[in-house]
Amino acid sequence: MNQIPMTAAGAEALREELTHLKQVKRPEIIEAIAEAREHGDLKENAEYHAAREQQGFCEGRIQEIEGKLGNAQIIDVTKIPNTGKVIFGVTVGLLNIDTDEEVTYQIVGDDEADIKNNRISVNSPIARGLIGKTVDSEVEIKTPAGLVEYEIISVDHK
Repeated sequence: MNQIPMTAAGAEALREELTHLKQVKRPEIIEAIAEAREHGDLKENAEYHAAREQQGFCEGRIQEIEGKLGNAQIIDVTKIPNTGKVIFGVTVGLLNIDTDEEVTYQIVGDDEADIKNNRISVNSPIARGLIGKTVDSEVEIKTPAGLVEYEIISVDHK
């Protein structure tokens, strides 16, 4: 299976979620199933069926996280020398040449992407257009709104 690039922070967040699911959520669901069983006939027991469904979702998410962590290629960008080149994990400062608007994006793995917090997937059109470029380069990025020209004004390894 292919390795999935992930920042150290992203891997830690998945490990925390996994611990919570195994140590908190799983026991809660098992208790809910036991309680619902005590209510008698399981055929028409909504609480029992809801708890079993929750258990399925929980176990599925546990397997999904374990799979992702098992295939994770954890990249700690703070340990990589900053050459001014855009690579996975860096935070890139961009200047929109047409509007003079500045934006900052961190390039992260698919699971970590969160546009509200300016974290974009390494597989997004913007990130793909930036990877390998260097500070002071001008790049054209194809966006849903059309071509946008940016100047790379900073590359931070934080």
